[in-house]
Amino acid sequence: MNPYVLAILLSSLGLGTTLTFASSHWLLAWMGLEINTLAITPLMAQHHHPRAVEATTKYFLTQATAAAMILFASTTNAWMTGEWSINDLSSPIASTTFMTALALKIGLAPMHFWMPEVLQGLDLLTGLILSTWQKLAPLALIIQTAQNINPSLLTGLGILSALVGGWGGLNQTQLRKVLAYSSIAHMGWMIIIIQYAPQLTTIALGTYIIMTSAAFLTLKTLTTTKMNTLATTWSKNPVLASTTALVLLSLGGLPPLTGFMPKWLILQELTKQNLPITATIMALTALISLYFYLRLCYTMTLTISPATTNSITPWRTKTTQTSLPLSLFTTSALGLLPMTPTILMLTT
Repeated sequence: MNPYVLAILLSSLGLGTTLTFASSHWLLAWMGLEINTLAITPLMAQHHHPRAVEATTKYFLTQATAAAMILFASTTNAWMTGEWSINDLSSPIASTTFMTALALKIGLAPMHFWMPEVLQGLDLLTGLILSTWQKLAPLALIIQTAQNINPSLLTGLGILSALVGGWGGLNQTQLRKVLAYSSIAHMGWMIIIIQYAPQLTTIALGTYIIMTSAAFLTLKTLTTTKMNTLATTWSKNPVLASTTALVLLSLGGLPPLTGFMPKWLILQELTKQNLPITATIMALTALISLYFYLRLCYTMTLTISPATTNSITPWRTKTTQTSLPLSLFTTSALGLLPMTPTILMLTT
């Protein structure tokens, strides 16, 4: 892709998200989301592969549907209350429609069906943008309006997403689909706590972005998208294989890794809010997710590829990719747990 075109598209992505962050008017927020969608569409279709074009079409249709629902919800709210302000979402019909639309935008269950299919058709860097940057603007809107949305709806979406994210990932052999289901599960954790402690949602989003970036950049460095090719990782790069196993366990939420921090704080807050059953269900769904991360770790570090690969043996080639972002994200994904009190102090 032409570097000038790429620069325009990436700056439009930034502009769309910033516009949504800064807006207090529904139409401006909607405009920011639309700029975001239109900027990432060419990035998704840039390889002209049938799978990429199919993924782009699916993504565009779901995002357009969500945008139309947001417009409908904000118009309904303005009609009933006479207000276009984001904070003034007092109509129950509008707030439910709006939450459904944003759930569709970020891929919360049961509106998650597009997410694994779209991610599977993309290359790893565009998949990384889709899994991290594209979540920011909708989540900012959800945080702003969470107090006006039915608590039962938020709890239901959160539990269902955590369950579906764990359950759906169990049967996958494609790594991008595993990461898509991982994304759905993490979104569930963020939504479940958003009405009680929005700052914990911010912490969970930050740690999720760090861990997912580390995972995607690792897969890009290893040039692997299937589980069976992970078995050759140890021969290619033993150090990277070890750190990747730890990053996957961090995504699963094991102490003493960074991924344990948001889960621990969220479960603690749910217990404080006198919701022990919800906390127990969320802890159990984390176990389901942990199983498929452990499966990936097992494939990567405890098995040797059973037969020679059909391609030229890949582990003798030197990579020319820059490793600084990967090392930064991996270090953050493994070692931020001791910083928990500082992070809590900064966000509250």
